Amino acid sequence: MTTECSDKQMEFHALGRRCVRASFDGGRISSDGGGLLLREVERHTRIIERLAGCFTDHRDAGRIEHELGTLVGQRVYALALGYEDLNDHEVLRGDALLALLSGKRDVEGRERRRARDVGHALAGACTLNRLELTPGHAEERSRYKKVVADFEAMDDLLLSLFIESHTTPPQQLILDVDATDDPLHGHQEGRYFHGYYGEYCYLPLYIVCGEQVLCARLRTADVDPGAGIVVELERIVPRLRAVWPEVEIVVRGDSGFCREDNMAWCEANGVHYLFGLARNARLNAELAEAMQQAKAAYATRGEAARVFHDFRYQTRESWSCARRVVGKAEYLEKGENPRYVVTSLPAEEVDARSLYEVHYCARGQMENRIKEQMMLFADRTSTAMFRSNQLRLYFSTFAYCLMQALRRLGLAGTEFARSQCDTVRCKLMKIGASIRVSVRKIWISLSSSYPYAALFQQIYTRLRALPAPS
Repeated sequence: MTTECSDKQMEFHALGRRCVRASFDGGRISSDGGGLLLREVERHTRIIERLAGCFTDHRDAGRIEHELGTLVGQRVYALALGYEDLNDHEVLRGDALLALLSGKRDVEGRERRRARDVGHALAGACTLNRLELTPGHAEERSRYKKVVADFEAMDDLLLSLFIESHTTPPQQLILDVDATDDPLHGHQEGRYFHGYYGEYCYLPLYIVCGEQVLCARLRTADVDPGAGIVVELERIVPRLRAVWPEVEIVVRGDSGFCREDNMAWCEANGVHYLFGLARNARLNAELAEAMQQAKAAYATRGEAARVFHDFRYQTRESWSCARRVVGKAEYLEKGENPRYVVTSLPAEEVDARSLYEVHYCARGQMENRIKEQMMLFADRTSTAMFRSNQLRLYFSTFAYCLMQALRRLGLAGTEFARSQCDTVRCKLMKIGASIRVSVRKIWISLSSSYPYAALFQQIYTRLRALPAPS
C-alpha cells in the first residue's frame, strides 16, 4: 500500500555501530503486487464488471470523476487484499497499483480536477460511503446518493458464476445451508439480542455448493435459523434445473434447518434433503437397543464404538408424515453420545452408516466457507441501515468469488490449491512492488526476495493462457 503520510524518521536499535532508521518516504511502492493475479482472473471472469452492472447510476455523467466500475472494483479488490474499512481508502486512494486493478487509466491521479486531489487517483472514504448508503428509491433528483444497487441482479450473478464454473453437467449438487452470528456493536437497524450467542447480532444465511457461494442473505437475529430457506430454494433450484435438467439436488443442513416447511417443499419439488435432527426422549428410546450394543462394544475393545439404526419416525404434531431417520448410537469414554439425521434419500441408495459418516459429516466444510467469508470481512456490517449492510455483505461475497476463481483457475495443482483466502492473500498477494509510469508503459518491479516467485510465474502463465471472455 502506498503511503506518504509522514516523512518522520523512526530510529530502531542499532546493528553494531550502524544506526537503523526508517521513514515512509519510498514513493510509489505498493504492498499488494500480487493483486495483479486477481486482475487476470477478472479479465477472464468479469466478476467485478458484471457486479458493476447490477447498479443503476443516476449521477450527472458530465460531473463524474470516478466511474461506477472503478468504485466497485476499488471496494472489492481492497476487501480481497485485506482492507476492510472505508477509512483505509483515505490512504489507498493514492495507491497506483490499486488504481490499476480498479481500471483507473490515470493511475497516478495527475488529472484530478481539484488541486488537493492530485496524486490520488481513486475515491476516498466519503465517495465510497455514498455508494454504500444509497437508498433503493434514489433517482436523478436525489441530492448526494444516486447509485442504486439491484440486489436481485446480484443474487442472479452469484448463480451465473456458479453455473459458468462447470465445464460439464454435474450429476449431483449438494446445497449446504447454514447461518452464523454477525456481532453488532452499534445501533444498527434491525439489531436484536440473540440469547444463544449472548450478544446483539445479525444472523446471515449462506447457501454454498462445494466452495462456491450461491446465496448470502443478511437477516435479523429474531428469526428462526431455518427461516427463509424455501424462498431462496424457490429462486435457486429452478435456475439450476433450467441448465441441468437431470441433476440431483440435495439440501443439507444442521438441526436448525429441520423444519416441516423446508422438508415438505423439498418433497413436493423433487429435491432431496439431509438435516440434523435434535434428540428427544422418543428418539433416544428408539435408539436404546443400538446404544446398548455400542456400550458393549466399547467395554470389549476399550475404544469409541458406533452402531447405526435406520427407522421411520414422525413427530406428534409438527411433521406431516413419517420420514426416514438414521440414529448414531455412539459410546465414548465420557458416555453416550446419540445423534440423529432425517433424510429423503432412500435406504437402497445410501446405507445408514454412509449417510451419516460420509454424506452428513461432510457438511463440516460449510464451516470453512463461512470462516472465509469473515476473512473477507463479511462481518463489517457497521452502517446504520440494514440495506447498506446487505450491500457490504455482497461486496465481501464477490471478493470471495474472485479469490475462489483464482483458486479454481490459477492455483489448481499447486501447494495453495486448497488454501483458505487469508493464506492465499498472505502468500500470493502481499508482495512489495515499485511502480513507474511512463506515457506508454506502467512498470511494476516486484520484490526480488519474494520466496514464491517461481510459483507466482507459474500461476501467471496459467491465467494468461485462459481464453478472453466472449
